[in-house]
Amino acid sequence: MILDKIVALALEEDLSLGDITSDTIFAPADKARAFITAKEDLVLCGLPTAREVFGAVDASVQFTPLKNEGDNVKKGERVLELVGPVISILKAERTALNFMQRLSGIATAARACAEIGKKYGVMVVDTRKTQPGMRRLDKYAVRTGGARNHRITLADSVMIKDNHIAAAGSITRAVEKIKSVIGHTPKIEVETTNLDEVKEALQAGADIIMLDNMTPQEILRCKAEIAGRAVIEVSGGVTPANLEEFCKTGVDVISMGALTHSVPAKDLSLKIVEYMK
Repeated sequence: MILDKIVALALEEDLSLGDITSDTIFAPADKARAFITAKEDLVLCGLPTAREVFGAVDASVQFTPLKNEGDNVKKGERVLELVGPVISILKAERTALNFMQRLSGIATAARACAEIGKKYGVMVVDTRKTQPGMRRLDKYAVRTGGARNHRITLADSVMIKDNHIAAAGSITRAVEKIKSVIGHTPKIEVETTNLDEVKEALQAGADIIMLDNMTPQEILRCKAEIAGRAVIEVSGGVTPANLEEFCKTGVDVISMGALTHSVPAKDLSLKIVEYMK
């Protein structure tokens, strides 16, 4: 599984040479009880990944979730109880928290944005602007928060972007080449930056037209030109702060790199509450 690989790599960063502090202070038989607590309001995400981390370090650690994945959690609420060898809990602590904090940050942002989109009937989706090696987890967190995934890999769908167009010579040539090879069944998305490109994409037979880095006013003009002949996706420059302004244009989809590439992590902490020597 890909989760195994991600967790193994993360633990290798921290534990390839052991834990000089914990291994020196504690004996393998020393046990502890600990809780992971939310230090701010958040949408909880990352429990399965944390379970994988603690299990990889020591399968004897008892892992008891106190909240469910995707729950809205308030500051101060405990989300997870751990009982087991204190050395193992301490060795897994930072790696598990790193995953949970990032994924909860993404899920929290995704929920807020998805709820804004829902008010206007707009689907909010992510992009491929994810942490290298973490894409499956980042996109899982987006879904946990209630937003949707755009393509995960380059093989998932046809998306003709600016550099494809520049190298092919035009939108028309790029679309013609795609259709001549892959046939009529896959949908074709074309990235556009102005009204003339929108007209060319429509003429070429695009199924989805991305309006890239346009203002809401420009989007409305392009929407009127498209007039239901293609799905409209808006991307570029959309943030949680201005999302509602773009949603008001009534487009079909808004894709947001901000859901994954720069979302702030949420604060969770692990505290040992009982030491059993």
